[in-house]
Amino acid sequence: MPMTVEQVLTETRRWPEEQVEMLFERLLAGNYRLPDPALDADWARELKSRVDDIESGREQGIPGEEAMTRARKIAGL
Repeated sequence: MPMTVEQVLTETRRWPEEQVEMLFERLLAGNYRLPDPALDADWARELKSRVDDIESGREQGIPGEEAMTRARKIAGL
């Protein structure tokens, strides 16, 4: 009978950190597609634009804790 997710978590808490990291990397490599370079370029341009807006004063940043509070409220947490 296969292990449940809870059983896997319980088991891996006893493992050395290096083994947990290795498992994590293998799970990611086996279950996720590689990023699309074109999409990465689009996100890089968007990020640069947003940073430029904040640095130039066109936009004002929100402190991290306030942003997390807003996100939790939206998510209903």
